[in-house]
Amino acid sequence: MSDQSARDIRHACVGILETGNTGSKAALAREVAAGWRAGRFEFTASEPLAPDRPARPPRPQLVSPGGVPRRRLNSIQGRFALLHALAHIEFNAIDLAFDMVARFSAVSDLWPEERHAFISDWIAVGDDEARHFMMIESRLVELGGRYGDLPAHDGLWNAAMETSDDLLARLAIAPMVLEARGLDVTPGMAQRLRSVGDEASAAHLDVIYQDEIAHVAAGTRWFEHICRRRGETPQEKFHQLVRDRFRGSLKPPFNVKGRASAGLSENMYRPVAQRELPQNTT
Repeated sequence: MSDQSARDIRHACVGILETGNTGSKAALAREVAAGWRAGRFEFTASEPLAPDRPARPPRPQLVSPGGVPRRRLNSIQGRFALLHALAHIEFNAIDLAFDMVARFSAVSDLWPEERHAFISDWIAVGDDEARHFMMIESRLVELGGRYGDLPAHDGLWNAAMETSDDLLARLAIAPMVLEARGLDVTPGMAQRLRSVGDEASAAHLDVIYQDEIAHVAAGTRWFEHICRRRGETPQEKFHQLVRDRFRGSLKPPFNVKGRASAGLSENMYRPVAQRELPQNTT
C-alpha cells in the first residue's frame, strides 16, 4: 500500500470492511475513528472499491429470520437471545457506517466543501456502533456466552446490498427506516429487561437508544440535503424509495417523540406505514 492510500480514509474504511474477526473489526473501527478525528487521515482522489459483502466470522451461523431463536426474557437464556440479536445488529451496523464512507463519500452529490462533514458524521456513527457491539458482547460474556453462540439472520446486509447503487436509497433505508425502527422498539426492550430485574442490560440499551437518535438525525439531514441538491421533494422521494427498495413495511406503533428528536416528522413515514390498528378499550 502506498503512503497516500495508507492515509486515505476510504482505504481505511475498506480495511474495516475486510476484517472478519469480531474483536478486530470493532477495535479497528474505533482506531480509524480516533485517527480521523486527530487528522491522521484525509480524503484523496484514489478509488478504493467497497466489497459487496464485508468479511464475516465463521459464527454466527446465518439463517432465515424465522430460524433466529426467541425466548422469554424471564430466563437468562431469553435475555441472552435478545442481546445476541442486538449484538448482531450492532456488528452489521459497524460495516454499514464505514461502507457509507467507502462507497458514497466521493459521489458528485457531495460538494468538496461538505465532504469532510459527511465523512465525519458516518465515522462517528461507526465509532458508536463499534462501542455498542463491544458493550453488548461484554454483557453476553457476563451471561455465560458470547457473540456467535446463536444463529442470526442477514437481513440488514441484504438491505445494504439492495441500496449499494444510490446514496439517497441507502440513507432512506438504513438510518431512516431500519435504525428508526430501533427508536421504536429499544425503549420497550429496556423496560421489559428492567421488569425482570436485568438493570445492567437495560442500561446498555439506554445508551444505544440515545446514540441512535443522533444516527437517524444524520441520515435524515443528509437525505434532505441531497434531495434538495437533486431537485427532489424529500417526502415524495422517501415514500418512493421505501416502496421500491424496502422489503417489508413500516410497522406501527411509532416512537413519535424519539423520531421527532431525530428530525423525522410523521408526514415522512406515516403515509408509507401499515394502518395502525385501533386500541382495544374494552
